[in-house]
Amino acid sequence: MPADTFTHQAEEDARNENVLIWVDDGLVPRADAKVSVFDSGFMLGDGVWEGMRLYNGRWAFLDRHMDRLFEAAKAIDLDIGLSRDEVIARLEKTRDANGMQTDAHARLMVTRGVKARPFQHPALSTRGPTFVIVMEHSRPALPRPIRLATVPHIRGLPMSQDPKLNTHSKLNCILACIAAEKAGADEALMLDIHGFVNTTNACNFFIVRRGEVWTSTGDYCMNGITRAAVIEICRREGIPVLEKNYSLVEAYSADEAFLTGSFGAQTPVSEIDGRKIGTGEIGPVTERIRAAYKDMVGA
Repeated sequence: MPADTFTHQAEEDARNENVLIWVDDGLVPRADAKVSVFDSGFMLGDGVWEGMRLYNGRWAFLDRHMDRLFEAAKAIDLDIGLSRDEVIARLEKTRDANGMQTDAHARLMVTRGVKARPFQHPALSTRGPTFVIVMEHSRPALPRPIRLATVPHIRGLPMSQDPKLNTHSKLNCILACIAAEKAGADEALMLDIHGFVNTTNACNFFIVRRGEVWTSTGDYCMNGITRAAVIEICRREGIPVLEKNYSLVEAYSADEAFLTGSFGAQTPVSEIDGRKIGTGEIGPVTERIRAAYKDMVGA
């Protein structure tokens, strides 16, 4: 049974057919937004990216996103060629050109640029980097809490492909997503190298047990900005929150479970591997965190 929902499902918006996309040095119509087949991102997945949400004229956690973008670029030895202020200026120009004030999503991508020949070595990137901002009117449209299926795929290891990097190389997560869909679920629950619950193919993962909020240690999961915000909220609101190792046995008997990400904020989970979580609906602790997150973004 194929999945009928997923965590990045959005309402259809006809305005997106006419949005302007930033490519390299300027804005172009969506239909004309193209990169070379020799681009490092297309050819090798060699690049980094950020996904950001617009609320009431402001990009949520913009400074944190810029920190993560420039840290990732430095980690893969990629010179973005722009300052933070210049990146933000391009983001704002794209927003202004599209008349966006709220309920918008931006995917900002930087690759190592266009290669002279179709091979790996960074020195073969002779033009670039390639800089793209895809911005859309975007309101989440999840018809129900989502279902997860545990898959054999794991996130990359720090000494191979560190999962803390938002890189263009996402094949392991895509394979996990496919495996979950084949199992009739909406998204994949991925374990770490020790067999403990880690993350999903696209989001960070939390459970609630006896009033405590649990998430993974953070050693093998993406460096989620919304994840960090939820941990901050729990500490501020007096909700016990633990970053710890825990197993599927403990996840199956959770009172609540939810995912976090820039797009969906906090997305409730109804079942894991066919086991209903709590009532199968959004729980009171998740509701409390969601309300506090909305206030945090508004502030």
